[in-house]
Amino acid sequence: QIGMGNSSSQLPRDDEIETIAHETEFSRSQIVRLHARFVSLDKKGRGFLERDDLKNVPELAVNPLGDRIVDAFFTVGGSYDDGAFASVKRLDFRQFVRVLSFFQPIDRSKKNVHNRRTDKLKFAFIMYDLNKNGYITREEFVVILNSMVGANITSDQLDNITDRTFAEADMAKDGRISFEEFCKAMEKTDIEDKMSIRFLH
Repeated sequence: QIGMGNSSSQLPRDDEIETIAHETEFSRSQIVRLHARFVSLDKKGRGFLERDDLKNVPELAVNPLGDRIVDAFFTVGGSYDDGAFASVKRLDFRQFVRVLSFFQPIDRSKKNVHNRRTDKLKFAFIMYDLNKNGYITREEFVVILNSMVGANITSDQLDNITDRTFAEADMAKDGRISFEEFCKAMEKTDIEDKMSIRFLH
């Protein structure tokens, strides 16, 4: 029984797989594949993953935002309460799969398409909100933008992009971007393309 964490290599029971499938919309076979991935990352066989375990994932190691993504993994794995996210120190299999569901392509035939998009936006927002206070400040935006494109643009260009983004997104004109403002600003963006990490291959 994986829930007890006594053996991480044991596949979850059928009812647990069903629960995970219901929560995440992954199929049974995808969950089995993700479990194999989880086990390969859980080198010590403890039944949970810590930040260092995820830093070994090749897809994240080559991503300039790898650290931010790992950080967001452990924040989304926690709870969303009062507009601020709670971080966790470790992820069990069910939390791991739940976080990965943010990276799934949205199936437009499913009834909760809107929710899936909001979930993806929430994950992206968390990556930008470095101090996890429910807002993205100009300084936080610059840090992220710099880590994405830093080597390719001048500091003037960086400032210009930041100014433009805040002029559009910061509707309350309070020098910070709330999650609602972030969603509005991202309305025209295809969040699909921006958020695909191929953990299933």
